[in-house]
Amino acid sequence: MSPQIEIQIIAVIVAISCALPGVFLVLRKMSMMSDSITHTILLGIVIAFFITRDLSSPLLIAGAALMGIVTVWITETLSRTRLLAEDAAIGVVFPLLFSIAIILITRYAGSVHLDTDSVLLGELAFAPFDRMIVAGTDIGAKAIYTTGTLLLINLASITIFFKELKVTTFDPMLAAVLGISPALVHYGLMTLVSITTVGAFQAVGSVLVVAFMIGPPVTAYLLTDDLKNMLILSGVIGAVNGITGYQAAAALDVSIAGSMAVITGFSFVAAFIFTPRKGLLSTMFKRRKQKFEFAKATLLFHLYNRKDSEKKFNESKVEDVQIYFHWSPDFTSKIIKFLEREGCIELNKGFVKLTGGCDFSDSFFFTSIKDRTLLNQE
Repeated sequence: MSPQIEIQIIAVIVAISCALPGVFLVLRKMSMMSDSITHTILLGIVIAFFITRDLSSPLLIAGAALMGIVTVWITETLSRTRLLAEDAAIGVVFPLLFSIAIILITRYAGSVHLDTDSVLLGELAFAPFDRMIVAGTDIGAKAIYTTGTLLLINLASITIFFKELKVTTFDPMLAAVLGISPALVHYGLMTLVSITTVGAFQAVGSVLVVAFMIGPPVTAYLLTDDLKNMLILSGVIGAVNGITGYQAAAALDVSIAGSMAVITGFSFVAAFIFTPRKGLLSTMFKRRKQKFEFAKATLLFHLYNRKDSEKKFNESKVEDVQIYFHWSPDFTSKIIKFLEREGCIELNKGFVKLTGGCDFSDSFFFTSIKDRTLLNQE
């Protein structure tokens, strides 16, 4: 298998592995916690290394996972005091623990391969050089098997505890009533996030881990409201971003991790703008349509109410309408033209008059006005 294929396989596996727990971070509004954990687990790795003096020891993963949980606990303890908001607590804990790790590396582990640049940026191009040898046979890049194991753990955990994750994410009070501990599930999820982060650490670095953990889930969130579909879409989007990012990096001769992160950002921007139901263009169109519909109804109700006044029937000057509603001349003209085409009003010598062309019998607003009129008469 060529190194290029192996790099793309690793990217796809990491993207899916990160996207799955990332869905629940996004839904729990804890996206920045992933950034914090991806940096502070370095302290857990450093401390575990000082204990074992072995970079290949599994205790490094355990130390990183434990430090991820400690990060969450310290952050939530600070925010529960109500003296700091959660984002402020993250802003304090994240640089503190990460800086301690950097100081320990530079002071006591300068000769050890714990390069802070590779930790932050990662380098997928080097992943195929670290081979998995079994009985003297090269069976592929080691990262494929480590990240593949990580993916299986995430899939199994989310499948088995899907109900608990779902109910504690959307309604923690209901979960407590049903006998499900929100705190236990929460820290279990944070453990999964920590293990995922440290598992992808060496291959891609923390920047790309954050991009894959948050980018695909928020993109999927714009496309669907169903949790299962969101999980599936997140994995698919992450995989596509990984492959597309590698192809872009190869074509432009730039950083692979950086290119994948950029493609992840571009895919989110595209969904943010063009998504049919939640996209920016769709929202702008809906708001514009609602604005016009409300303005049309407001003018019709204004004319309808004038028929009981001392003014002449149910007419009103165009200038009076403009001044009364604080509308611009162009906007007033557009509303009048819309209603004229619908046969609801007629414009004659500068006066707007209500016609019988509109059927108000099924209108919620008209019913409200009618009810209010009857109430006033009583």
